[in-house]
Amino acid sequence: MNSQVALPSSLSQDKPNPARVYDYLLGGYHNFEHDRQSGERLIQNCPDLRTAGHAQRAFLRRAVRFLCEQGIDQFIDLGSGLPTCGNVHEIAQAIIPTAHVVYVDIDPVAVAHSQMILQNKTFVTAIQADVCQPQEILDHAEVRRLIDLQRRAAVLCFTILHYVVQDQLAYHVVGAFASALAPGSYIAISHATLDDVPPEILKQLERFYTRVATPLKPRTQTEIARFFDGLDLAEPGLVCGVLWRPEGPDDLFLDEPGRCQMYVGVGRKP
Repeated sequence: MNSQVALPSSLSQDKPNPARVYDYLLGGYHNFEHDRQSGERLIQNCPDLRTAGHAQRAFLRRAVRFLCEQGIDQFIDLGSGLPTCGNVHEIAQAIIPTAHVVYVDIDPVAVAHSQMILQNKTFVTAIQADVCQPQEILDHAEVRRLIDLQRRAAVLCFTILHYVVQDQLAYHVVGAFASALAPGSYIAISHATLDDVPPEILKQLERFYTRVATPLKPRTQTEIARFFDGLDLAEPGLVCGVLWRPEGPDDLFLDEPGRCQMYVGVGRKP
């Protein structure tokens, strides 16, 4: 693993992990050889994937800025993955210096890295938990310490829900967090899709997604829209990632938005 951070020897390194593969695609160094090999196979099947990863990070940046502009200063980042350039707390605290952020991930490697990097941060922490157990997350001591659920907050579901392959469970997760949030809070989602993917690439990706250590289930725009039931979608609604409040004419994939293979949206709880 190419990292400046020493990890406990007990942490598994022998299977590819979605967070570490994503880190590799973004050009990070918190990944193992199995993750790099998995990432290269993905790129062979879908050459746009690395650029799509950067497009996803760009959406994260725009969404967090938007939420801060709405006065949101509390964030729960589900499936936060490994620390990489442009973390949520860096973006949020550049606008609201006292913004509170709780990173949540099931991978002990991601959490170990995050805790080491965040150990001197007063308003930020990382916990190991399963997003499929929302109540355990909401009841976690660190969440209760940093997040006041009586005030407006945001739950960030960036590139995590497609790893919850059971539809009803995935919808339950979002619904549980939405129910716990105060009115005026937000849920932000980015979700993989295979809409508009050429048939020859589609078959390759579907085979790969079913073989990886953590299976992935891309969903259609209609299926992803269900996550926002009961929420008011902020403009421009549920769209391809690059079309959500683009920053300029040079944004990635702006001329061919379907290539980013991702739908995104930000919903407000009435």
